Amino acid sequence: MTTRIQPTEPTAADVRRWRRYLADERAEAAVYRDLARRRDGEEREILLALAEAEGRHEAHWLQLLGDRVGKPRRGALRTRALGWMARRFGSVFVLALAQRAESRSPYEGDLDATDAMAADERIHEEVVRSLAARGRNRLAGGFRAAVFGANDGLVSNLALVLGIGATGVSSATVLFTGIAGLLAGALSMGAGEYVSVRSQRELLDASTPNPTAHSAVPNLDVDANELTLLYRARGMSAQDAAQHAAEMIANYRPDATGPIRIVGDEHEAIGSAWGAASASFCFFASGAIIAVIPYLFGLSGLTAIIMASALVGLALLLTGAVVGLLSGASPLKRALRQLAIGFGASAVTYLLGLAFGSGLA
Repeated sequence: MTTRIQPTEPTAADVRRWRRYLADERAEAAVYRDLARRRDGEEREILLALAEAEGRHEAHWLQLLGDRVGKPRRGALRTRALGWMARRFGSVFVLALAQRAESRSPYEGDLDATDAMAADERIHEEVVRSLAARGRNRLAGGFRAAVFGANDGLVSNLALVLGIGATGVSSATVLFTGIAGLLAGALSMGAGEYVSVRSQRELLDASTPNPTAHSAVPNLDVDANELTLLYRARGMSAQDAAQHAAEMIANYRPDATGPIRIVGDEHEAIGSAWGAASASFCFFASGAIIAVIPYLFGLSGLTAIIMASALVGLALLLTGAVVGLLSGASPLKRALRQLAIGFGASAVTYLLGLAFGSGLA
């Protein structure tokens, strides 16, 4: 491992930068070790290997610093926050944040870092991305329905409440309209999610091989070998299908678990239909209820509208940040985007309510 340019005498700024890199490498290695403690099997091995790689980077900066190491420094605030979360949660959100941290590596443009170190950081980002993707896949179904159900409830019911409230009707009318919108939306979301997940499962079941089909193998005509057609239909070339079919017939065992299996990737887990429907219903309702809270406490007019908007705005920021964390994107950007979309839709209905209210007056 060689540096791109080896300075003869580092400046004070160089030493400060090296010390910061050293502290960050130590902190990142600690994050991976903390995450590894909450994992087992292959994921644990991968995380420990990442920590070991950060240790090699640490050694590089120690070598450059020599006797200028000085007192141990703390890593960047975001890396220390990652370590705190890793020790307490060890969740996919921490991996998503770690992915973003790896993507911000400064080594590409730093002449004192080696080419190998810069390449390591780029690969580390992809490794952590893949680990985070495993966690995201495990969060399918119910969690997805929960997050997006809550967001839909927030936006749709705020828009409904503001639109009706702007017409000048009584607070009781706005309250009952909001509750009706909550129930209608939650039931619709729950039913839609159930049908969607159930349909996916039925489609996957229809693609699953008949478990008794393998019993026909010993009676197949070896020369015609219909099994070849099966493997060709599943994506094999004619030559590979013929070879694989011949092996299946030659090695057939009645007690085997069925050689006629799907060739390719396993089906992605899509979760339980009832679980997804329940989560969608509950989280839509939990988001939608926020818009009517001011009216439940007796507020009315512009005060209730402002309070409802403020409460929903905070909730939209939260759900947007969660989606950003889960996707490995900037939580702040996703939160602000969610807020802008929610307030934009609500503003349209509010203006329409004002226009209809003026027309009725």
